[in-house]
Amino acid sequence: MTMEVALQRLRPPVRVRGLTRRFQGHTVLDGLDLDLAPGEFVALLGRSGSGKTTLLRALAGLDRVEAGSLEVPGAHAAVFQEPRLMPWKRAWRNVVLGLRGAEPKARALAALREVGLAHRTEAWPGTLSGGEAQRVALARALVREPQLLLLDEPFAALDALTRIRMHQLILELWRTHQPSVLLVTHDVDEALLLADRVVVLDAGRIAEQIPIRLPRHREVASRGFQELRQHLLALLGVEAPAASHAHTLARTAQR
Repeated sequence: MTMEVALQRLRPPVRVRGLTRRFQGHTVLDGLDLDLAPGEFVALLGRSGSGKTTLLRALAGLDRVEAGSLEVPGAHAAVFQEPRLMPWKRAWRNVVLGLRGAEPKARALAALREVGLAHRTEAWPGTLSGGEAQRVALARALVREPQLLLLDEPFAALDALTRIRMHQLILELWRTHQPSVLLVTHDVDEALLLADRVVVLDAGRIAEQIPIRLPRHREVASRGFQELRQHLLALLGVEAPAASHAHTLARTAQR
């Protein structure tokens, strides 16, 4: 192996430099720099309009870049708040939508099995619960074997118990497949339960980056968790309330 190839492999799979995006004269991203290390789980927090989803869409190739540069692995996939399933296609066909290669059904079944939906492969989207539909969307991302998984508030529309199960599932899948993950969320507890690092955006710039060194089996009620929670809420301009109901029910998330 040459030194050049070795260094290339060591480079972060995601590198953002000087990224700028404007809408109708308003600067949404303002010369933003960000790296994601291989296999790192990063949560992106910020007030509404801070540029979170705009950054994710740029990384997904859905928005043009006006200034700056993006380096993103070719193998990347995104899951959004809405599952975006085609209602006229069965679950397994939604998973392989646009996928190239041999044995698409076998690949779809394997992905659906990973997300706990082996029994729903032939289901129509209209018969799926919210959590099941989101798991189909996650299977559609996983079947592409992404090096970068982009998550845009994928659990926001789910009920509290389903969100807890989805948190556990995403951590299991992350541990198995080891992609870099960028999660956009408004939920501070969710960010602290899932991420290795939390990045806070403010007016299109990074206000603060906080490594989360809490051991996995994370306790919402622990002192370290609550201290980080209060700090992040203060950065977001929110007075720290008691731990959220959903995560009080869960208490822990495991890697």
